[in-house]
Amino acid sequence: MQYRNLGRAGLKISAIGLGTMQWRWRTTEEEAYAIMDAYLEHGGNFLDTANIYSQWVPELGVGTSETVIGNWLQARGNRDQVVLATKVRGPMSNRPNGEGLSRWHIMEALEDSLRRLQTDWVDLYQMHWYDAETPIEETLEALTALIRQGKVRYIGCSNYPAWRLMQALWASDKHDLHRFASLQPHYNLLHRHEFEQELAEVCETYGIGVVPYSPMAGGVLTGSYSRDRSPETPRAEGNQAKYGREEVWQVVDAVRDIAEGHDTWPGAVALAWLLSRPAVTSPIVGANSIEQCRANLAAADLQLSQEELDRLTEASDKIGQA
Repeated sequence: MQYRNLGRAGLKISAIGLGTMQWRWRTTEEEAYAIMDAYLEHGGNFLDTANIYSQWVPELGVGTSETVIGNWLQARGNRDQVVLATKVRGPMSNRPNGEGLSRWHIMEALEDSLRRLQTDWVDLYQMHWYDAETPIEETLEALTALIRQGKVRYIGCSNYPAWRLMQALWASDKHDLHRFASLQPHYNLLHRHEFEQELAEVCETYGIGVVPYSPMAGGVLTGSYSRDRSPETPRAEGNQAKYGREEVWQVVDAVRDIAEGHDTWPGAVALAWLLSRPAVTSPIVGANSIEQCRANLAAADLQLSQEELDRLTEASDKIGQA
């Protein structure tokens, strides 16, 4: 396993991160434990979650993923082996201050996350998306206080537009506040414009580590989709509606061909392409089984030639602003 610095920060994380949104939604708690065990055994150390997971499942609700991770950490006694990342911003209650990035909500939300995670600190505390109703200075002041208290070690953001990220970096510099170390954007071979238009240059210039989510485009780059076939899953219909056009299938064809040449699976190629991009530290990939987890981790050791990388990029260029 490769380990990379999170941007210009000294924190080292594994080249493949493990997303945990699916805990107790698409896995049982016992399956989640086994997947996290396998991830650590194969050199992974970066677990990503959020306090709102799984709010979309009424019988589970918010905090589910954090609770599963906390139970696992307690059972295994391995907190020092894990770089633990969670997020704040989304609605955690119906109260007036039950969501957002105000000092009030951040302070309360972190305490709740620490309780569910059964830990005294979070390694990377991420703003899930920006809050237009709260001054960025208030958010950064609250986060700086939490770092000084030892409850948070690094801070990052997710789904931020370039102007808001620059505003945050400027405010940190002007007011001597801790700065964002990372950005978690939606970024993959089929969805490039959102990140590459402006955010990529900001991250490269200012040393922001990039930990992309959805690196396999909802499964479209895993080899389970083709022009005439898709898996029987709840999201397959939506993926076909979003991606089902010839330019996309040409990218999928290129991914498949390169995977065959390396005797690996297509998802590893999609991840290897991301890992070759400037500023990308660690794509975050979910896994519903030990086998999927191991296959994801294999991508960290896959070396694509420049010709192969160019072929993927050129095929992807034809998609445009997808």
